[in-house]
Amino acid sequence: MRIFPLFALILIGLPLLELYLLIKVGTLIGALPTVALVVGTALLGAFLLRRQGLSNYRRMQQSMARGEVPAQEMMEGVVILVGSVLLLVPGLITDVIGLLCLLPPLRRAIIAFWLRRVRVEMKVSAGGGGPDRGRVYDAEYRHLPPDDDR
Repeated sequence: MRIFPLFALILIGLPLLELYLLIKVGTLIGALPTVALVVGTALLGAFLLRRQGLSNYRRMQQSMARGEVPAQEMMEGVVILVGSVLLLVPGLITDVIGLLCLLPPLRRAIIAFWLRRVRVEMKVSAGGGGPDRGRVYDAEYRHLPPDDDR
């Protein structure tokens, strides 16, 4: 699939859809409650970014203290950031998607889905890093196309 048409559709179509939905909601509940809803979700996004971001940062530090690579925590951090940015953007559709990104079970499901779609083949060779520096890994990777389950 070509990326430009998809990007153009998102760049043009999403704001129009958001505007249409805001107008419809505004006619149902009124202008002031609609503005309060949009501002409230932006504040909620800032609060959740701080809370979940700090929690994720602590888990990342604990993983590194145990000598583990915090790969899951790093991916969760990206999804938390994307979800928070979507909550800060005015609109109801982006708010719903942003909230879904900030719910831990759904966030893990999003990461699992993404990992199934992007398969990476790695060749790793271990080398000596010296007595106090641990192991050094030299790795090569390449992206493989997703499996078609048709």
